[in-house]
Amino acid sequence: MPVDVKYLREHYASLSDEALSAIDRAELVNEAQQCYDQEFARRKQSGAAPERSEQVDVDQPEWLDEAAEVYSRSGHSGSAPANDVLDAEQALEAAGIPCQLELIEEEISTAPAPTHRWRVLVPGNLNVHATSVLERELFNAEFEAGWKMHLETLSDEELRAMTPQETLCGLFDRVDRAIKAYEEEIARRGL
Repeated sequence: MPVDVKYLREHYASLSDEALSAIDRAELVNEAQQCYDQEFARRKQSGAAPERSEQVDVDQPEWLDEAAEVYSRSGHSGSAPANDVLDAEQALEAAGIPCQLELIEEEISTAPAPTHRWRVLVPGNLNVHATSVLERELFNAEFEAGWKMHLETLSDEELRAMTPQETLCGLFDRVDRAIKAYEEEIARRGL
C-alpha cells in the first residue's frame, strides 16, 4: 500500500513538539522518515525544534555535493515549504528521481521581504530529466489552459488557418533539436 505523503506531512505538522519527539524515527518507513525529518528541520529553522532523543541524524545523500537545483520558492524564517515545493518533491519522487529539500538563508536587506528559500535538489546528472518531470507535472496543465483560452479567442477562419506546429514552432524545434542531439551522441559513442 503506497504511503500518503501529504497526510504524513500534515500529521507531523499538527503534532506538538512532545508528540513529535516521542516518535521513534527508526520504526518509520523511508517516506515517513523523510516527512518526519522535513518537519523536524522546519521546526529547527524556526527555533522551535523539540529535542530528539536517541535518534540518528538525517543522512545526507552522497550526491548532494554535486546536486542541481530544479525548483525553489522564497519564504520567511520558520515557514513550512509552500505547497508547490511539496508538489515538486512529490512529483520527482513519483518519477523515481531522488531529491532533497533544503532551506537556505538569503541575505535580503529590506523586511518583510522573504528571508529564506526552499530549494528542491536532485543529483546533477538527473537535472534535465527532473526539470522535464516538473514541467510535465506542474506547469504543462497551466500551459494547456492558456493554449485553450487562446484558441477560444480565434475566429473559425483564424483557427482553420493556423496549425500548432506553426504557432508553437519554437516548442517543436526544441523537441527536434533534443532528439537530434541525443541521436548524434548515441552515434558518436557507437551505441
